Amino acid sequence: MNIVGVDIGGTFTDLVGCIDGKIVTSKTSTTPADPTRGVATSLDLAHCSLPDLGEVLHGSTIAINTVLERKGARTALITTRGFRDVYAIGRGNRIEAFNLNFHRPKPLTERRHTFEVSERVNAAGEVVTPLDVAQIEALAAHIGTLGIDAVAICFLHSWANPEHERIAGDILRRELPNLFVTLSHEILREFREYERTSTTVLNAYVGPRVSNYLDTLDRYLRGEKFEGHLHLMRSNGGVMSLDQARTQPVSMMESGPVAGMIGAGRLARHLGLKQCIGFDMGGTTAKSSLITNGEPAIEEGYVIGDPASGQPMQLPVVDIVEVGAGGGSIAWVDEAGGLHVGPRSAGADPGPACYGKGSTDPVVTDADLVLGRINGGRFLGGNMGLDMAAAERAIEAKVGKPLSLPVKEAAFGIAMIADTNMSLSVRAVSVNKGVDPRETAMIAFGGAGPLHAINVARQIFIPRVVVPKLPGTFSALGMLMASWRQDFVRTLVGRLGSLQKDIVERVFAELGAAGKDRMVKDRISGSVADFRFYADLRYVGQEHALAIPVDSPDMLTGDTTQVRKAFNVEHDLRYGQAAIEEQMEIVNVRLVVTASKEDTIAEEWLTQDWTPTDNVAETSRDVIYDDPNRPHKARVLWRPSLPAGFTLTGPAVIEEPNSTILIHPGDKVTVTRAGHLIVDIANAE
Repeated sequence: MNIVGVDIGGTFTDLVGCIDGKIVTSKTSTTPADPTRGVATSLDLAHCSLPDLGEVLHGSTIAINTVLERKGARTALITTRGFRDVYAIGRGNRIEAFNLNFHRPKPLTERRHTFEVSERVNAAGEVVTPLDVAQIEALAAHIGTLGIDAVAICFLHSWANPEHERIAGDILRRELPNLFVTLSHEILREFREYERTSTTVLNAYVGPRVSNYLDTLDRYLRGEKFEGHLHLMRSNGGVMSLDQARTQPVSMMESGPVAGMIGAGRLARHLGLKQCIGFDMGGTTAKSSLITNGEPAIEEGYVIGDPASGQPMQLPVVDIVEVGAGGGSIAWVDEAGGLHVGPRSAGADPGPACYGKGSTDPVVTDADLVLGRINGGRFLGGNMGLDMAAAERAIEAKVGKPLSLPVKEAAFGIAMIADTNMSLSVRAVSVNKGVDPRETAMIAFGGAGPLHAINVARQIFIPRVVVPKLPGTFSALGMLMASWRQDFVRTLVGRLGSLQKDIVERVFAELGAAGKDRMVKDRISGSVADFRFYADLRYVGQEHALAIPVDSPDMLTGDTTQVRKAFNVEHDLRYGQAAIEEQMEIVNVRLVVTASKEDTIAEEWLTQDWTPTDNVAETSRDVIYDDPNRPHKARVLWRPSLPAGFTLTGPAVIEEPNSTILIHPGDKVTVTRAGHLIVDIANAE
């Protein structure tokens, strides 16, 4: 089956496809006003005929950008009487205790658009106060006069009994058919009132914009006679159907970046890397994720934006730390004369000054061009020339003159600050989690990743960097390896060893039925589905829990020795200690249903023997590495010309159509049998 993956980033739209058994790629500028134009252009550049495709996989930053830019729908929130301000109050902790400008997350709904209704369900799911249907009907009429685009409904303890939410949702959908309505139990059935409310509001807030975009994309594909399946990348590393993405767009928050980490995990497994760090630097941001035994870490919670003031989302997400440092990140000087890079980005339009679109703001790509690290004549395979003079003018005007620095010194400062900023994200997924970077490797991808990864790795003593084939479009390649995945959860609180067997069995049965129902809706064959249950366990008195695999309800209600031992081992690995004498309790039961792809061409391609495709002569040029006044004469090689087994020692620049690899003096490069680059960093210790 012919299949393509398309990843829309803030700056570029990438495509990788398996067409007639061969890998095809393309890269083009993103069109912010209409992202489907970037999709159409990428398909044309790769010579992909939509009628011949069986599946299109798609990832986009539209959902998360909608939140970060606060450009979502005008949203109302309906909750239980007496709990109107739960969402605004949030948690009582103060993450940045000494920050005088600290502020709590700002709600995405205005208080005047937060409404209470009479109803009450207790934590056991028992109705204490019946829902006042007349209030809901009157509220629907009132909301219709406010210009509201979306409504989030989150009643107290609806995770235990969602009947009141269903009734309220039916009324609103009947009375206001153009309203985007989100019910909390349709997104997740888990306790923690604040995080559940925030997740529900997030879904409603991004819903109209994301669903409109998906409808536009679907119309374009169908208009071009595409008759296959359209699947969307989820933040949990799996894919979902178009219909589910329309109703649960909150699941798409990190849909693009996670695909690259899935691909990095497959490559790590092929190379025998037990623990590594995926590093993805694009035009707008840089992302890092810890990968263990070929699997990126999944966290049951996430904050969109700043950890202290961002928006909490209580859904499974690949654990990615993101910083606003990419090729398009703008360099600027503050009033005190301090040089900063990012988080604001030039994006695709106008882009860096060197793109020649009229921008006068210097960005990281402009600095790399001035430092000789990228070739303006080979950018995007020579399809997009870069303007050196424009880059120099922007750097001189906005950085050089304010700081009284020559252009090259200013450019070097921009690059160094960007690398330092990105090293913080790598530290966050390694050092901050108790992992010694010296015992890991880095897998670098993204259009700008291989250009900066080696210096980032050197800063925190990572000894080896792997640059895969097709690094510039690697996230799109990762989409072709992603499984269909669904996550389900039910809150179940009780002491381990004292749980009622019938209640536990009922929870398992409900989860299993939900998984099978979703399989039917998405036309997933039972023969390829894999059902795995987990119990969220903790020591009594702890706040957060660890997910431990369980095969059946009997492991929680019968002999619990095995699950206790597994929890203690995991707790020791995660926190460095285990309190084996403490009592334990369960808080949730989870089900993860996956269906692996039948087509494994993309994954097999990662391990196929490499054969050079071009014969391009080696050249050289001056490149600035560590001293703006002392450039190195670097070898310049074309990656498609390098045979398996080829080695070199830097300084060197290895160029390819959609990326550039900067090899520092003393670093050793080896081309593997499959064509991946292994860079052993000099003096990494």
